[in-house]
Amino acid sequence: MARLTAASEACETTVFWHAQRTPAEVLRAAADTADELGLDEWDVYAEKGAVGRVEAEVAELLGKPAAAFFPSGIMAQQSALRVWCDRTGSRRVAIPDLSHLLVHEDDGPRRLHGFEFEHLTTGPVTATADDLRALPPGLGAALVELPLRDGGCVLPTWEELVAFSEAAHELGVPLHADGARIWESQPYWDRTLAEIGGLVDSIYVSFYKGLEGLAGAALAGPADVIDEARTWRRRMGGTLFHLTPYAVTALAGLKERLPRMGEYAAWARSLAAELTEKGMRVSPDPPHTNTFLVYADGEVDAIRQRKLAFMEKTKVEPFGGWRPAPVPGMVMTEVAAHDAALEHKPAQVATWFADIVQG
Repeated sequence: MARLTAASEACETTVFWHAQRTPAEVLRAAADTADELGLDEWDVYAEKGAVGRVEAEVAELLGKPAAAFFPSGIMAQQSALRVWCDRTGSRRVAIPDLSHLLVHEDDGPRRLHGFEFEHLTTGPVTATADDLRALPPGLGAALVELPLRDGGCVLPTWEELVAFSEAAHELGVPLHADGARIWESQPYWDRTLAEIGGLVDSIYVSFYKGLEGLAGAALAGPADVIDEARTWRRRMGGTLFHLTPYAVTALAGLKERLPRMGEYAAWARSLAAELTEKGMRVSPDPPHTNTFLVYADGEVDAIRQRKLAFMEKTKVEPFGGWRPAPVPGMVMTEVAAHDAALEHKPAQVATWFADIVQG
């Protein structure tokens, strides 16, 4: 494993996620952005400066009255659900069983806030209005993850999302969107971000995934809800003395990478088509966003050894790690196309997959 790590670090280019940059390169780019945008004032405890500017931009993009910057999406989402549940007087939250809150947060939402989660869906499927209506009354909030990352970044159709929103409003259930990858999802619906934001009561967005910021997130929604969420941010230790570096890189991402989300998704669809021609399977097919799952017959250790030899020879990292798939004898990996992917032809990358994975 140490040799594999060393080979990865020695690669001169990668295909997926973001190209590696040194801390000095990232911070120099952030300084250049601050100069270009005329950001000559520090935020103080998340007030003014670049933080205030990115909050205003996000609120406008999503068509919401207000937005608040958070150091992490976990904190932003727990704050949003806490506000809605306090208002409704119920800790019951409808949520997909593959939601980030249930899979990746070490039971924090339940331990910290006492949420009682009820599954909207089970497995890699998107929730429908009927799924919401099937749950007992008295929900404090409902959450949709757009896209459902652990389901292969699947998305509902626009009509399904509209129907879900209408059902939530009919039932009087506040609807929150986990929009960690909403920037990447927008091309699928070909709707404005404001139209998407208009279907939910609150929405969280991430700055470090598709936008390649250092870290950070924002929560957008009604002004009074965001004010309460700011209080929860402070209670959970998220109102740091300075958040400016994170906000500056978020602004850079909104300026430089948000306009390219359609390109990333188109490249991903082209790769998916090439992979299926070579006998591999993708999910969803075709991909809904720039991110999807790849399945193939194979064995993890053998793939690891062939990938190691490939990287040592070419200085190219062709993909991330593979793991056993739920079906015996098959393996799977997630791929996410960003700027680095666009430097490579999908057909060439698919050939690398076939040579390394299929041997």
